[in-house]
Amino acid sequence: MTSCAQSNLKKVSLELGGKSPLIIFADCDLNKAVRMAMSGVFFNKGENCIAAGRIFVEESIHDEFIERVVQETKKMKIGDPLDRSVDHGPQNHLAHLKSLQAYVEAGVKEGARLVYGGRQLDRPGLFFEPTILTDVHDHMFVATEESFGPIMVISHFTDGDVDGVIRSANDSEFGLASGVFTNDLSKALEVSSRLEAGTCFVNTYNKTDVATPFGGFKQSGFGKDLGQEALNEYLKTKVVTIEY
Repeated sequence: MTSCAQSNLKKVSLELGGKSPLIIFADCDLNKAVRMAMSGVFFNKGENCIAAGRIFVEESIHDEFIERVVQETKKMKIGDPLDRSVDHGPQNHLAHLKSLQAYVEAGVKEGARLVYGGRQLDRPGLFFEPTILTDVHDHMFVATEESFGPIMVISHFTDGDVDGVIRSANDSEFGLASGVFTNDLSKALEVSSRLEAGTCFVNTYNKTDVATPFGGFKQSGFGKDLGQEALNEYLKTKVVTIEY
């Protein structure tokens, strides 16, 4: 940005990552929520700009959600990413893997509970085990910083406290994506409208389309990729005024 401004004010469109919240209400399809939450976090080993960086689960289903996620995570097949039967491959760089180890250590040090994973697997390659952290609170490092790795960060919220969970979800410098799981359409529309993110998925996640604009709010950047809005990044508007 500095280079563009100092040279010739070159117009840029920036997508700068995020810490995307995923809110799961008790009235959702829990089986689907578990499946989509795992996809939202573990897809591409977590190396995904719109990964569900923080998951908020309503208190009455929190323990069951954790139990099911752990059960399903244990079933994931880890190995060669070129093998179509594999669910989870290696990280892209040793320094990144070490940063994931430090990330988990920081979370545990601040009081988060490690319920699964958190280590490099004892096998050739940079394989970091899919990881689940719970009891995460707003002030913690893992609640605010993006891991860019296969680390599920879970918080719970009081049943019915829609305002509180939205406040926590928006308490971030980022605003790239977000998600809501509920069978109450009115609640879904209210929450999605109040979440400060460029994209909000309802009862799904990671579902993008070339026809829909993609881009973030706040420190997640500006400008849009995809959709008709993306064409505006390559155009200039000119006005011609004629008096005759």
